[in-house]
Amino acid sequence: MLLTMRVGGLLCLASVLSFARTWSGALVDSKCYASEERNVNPTDTMTAVDRDGGREIRYCSPSPKTKSFALVSFDGQSFPLDAAGNAKAAALVHKTGKTHLFDVAVTGQLMGNAIQVDSITPPAGR
Repeated sequence: MLLTMRVGGLLCLASVLSFARTWSGALVDSKCYASEERNVNPTDTMTAVDRDGGREIRYCSPSPKTKSFALVSFDGQSFPLDAAGNAKAAALVHKTGKTHLFDVAVTGQLMGNAIQVDSITPPAGR
C-alpha cells in the first residue's frame, strides 16, 4: 500500500512538471492591451482582419510604471501573467530600460487563461 502511494505521488509530480512550457512573444501592459482589444466598432464584422496587432503591441509597450503585464504570442493570443510573473516582468523592464518592443520568452504553466511564470528572459540570441 505504501509503495503504491509513493509511486502515485511520483507520477503526479512527474505530470505536474510535464505541463511547464515556453511561450515567445511581446510583453505588453495588460490593462492597455485589453482596452485596445475591446475598442472595436460594434457594427464591424471583420474585426480580426481589420486590426493592426503590431500597432496595439507598440502602443501598449510597458513602461517602468507598468504593474500588470501580458504576453502576446506571435499568433495574436494574449496571456496575462500571474503576480510573480508581473514582478519578474517589472524587474526585466527596469533592467533593460525604455524600448518600444519587449520580445521575451516566458516559461511556466498555463493556469486558466493566465501564465504562472517560472522565468522571463529575452529570446535566445539577443
